[in-house]
Amino acid sequence: MTRKVIRTDNAPAPVGPYNQAILASGQMLFVAGQIAIDPRLGDVVYTDDVTKQTEQVMRNIEAILTEAGATFNDVVKTGVFLADMKDFAAVNAVYAKYFSEETAPARACVEVSRLPKDVLVEIECIAVIDG
Repeated sequence: MTRKVIRTDNAPAPVGPYNQAILASGQMLFVAGQIAIDPRLGDVVYTDDVTKQTEQVMRNIEAILTEAGATFNDVVKTGVFLADMKDFAAVNAVYAKYFSEETAPARACVEVSRLPKDVLVEIECIAVIDG
């Protein structure tokens, strides 16, 4: 995959571990929104802890990326959905463990009225990999 971070001073700078845009070529992998379900239990874990939920979400995404032959470095776009925008900093702290600010994907983050199974966070992503 070829991957280039796009930055311009003519648009707002990122306010977290993401970039304005990523230019990429290769095969596209669309990862469905992941929530804090532990695949061994088949149920939601950490129902009242957004940090631990985010950690589980990122493990789930990592498992899917790995199965497809990809890594977090191949991710070019994410969508983060929060039940409460007050959790933004806590989710960012976990997210930043997986994406460095220098090479992080483009991202959208929104608060929604409700998420599946009443979880606190859901994250989806698009990766581009060599094929």
